[in-house]
Amino acid sequence: MRARPSPHPPGHDDMAAAAALVDAAGQALVLVTNAANDDSGVSAAQLRVLAVVDRAGSVNLTQLAVALHTAPSSASRLCDRLEAAELLRRTADERDRREVWLVLTPTARRLLDGLSRRRQASIAAVMRRMTPDDRAALLQGLSSFARAAGIPLTEDGPAAQVS
Repeated sequence: MRARPSPHPPGHDDMAAAAALVDAAGQALVLVTNAANDDSGVSAAQLRVLAVVDRAGSVNLTQLAVALHTAPSSASRLCDRLEAAELLRRTADERDRREVWLVLTPTARRLLDGLSRRRQASIAAVMRRMTPDDRAALLQGLSSFARAAGIPLTEDGPAAQVS
């Protein structure tokens, strides 16, 4: 009896196995980094708000809601809590007083910097358990993955600083 030809293109099973492996690694990364964020006193949703504002420099409520894939009213409530915690500040646009921009406070900047250091330390602890060859292969693969996903890697960026 002859084997039936696969309905999938050649390499499909390899690609599915690779995708499953990347998914598992992504889950491991989330677990390691979430553990570093756990005692920050800020919820995961609030950390997402701070991350969006941090990446943008400043953002209005509509842009924030779009980035969070949520309703503006939900985003506004998150901002209310962050403002009460002195992590976020609302500022009126100089040209249009109806427009409000969200910016990080120095307290938020210190929080995010501290969390980043803790996450990186947690990741480094896991990577130290890898062989040097495995670490090099991981970094090469992550760089390729980021580029394929459209994430620009600059020569002076984090990936270039690793040896």
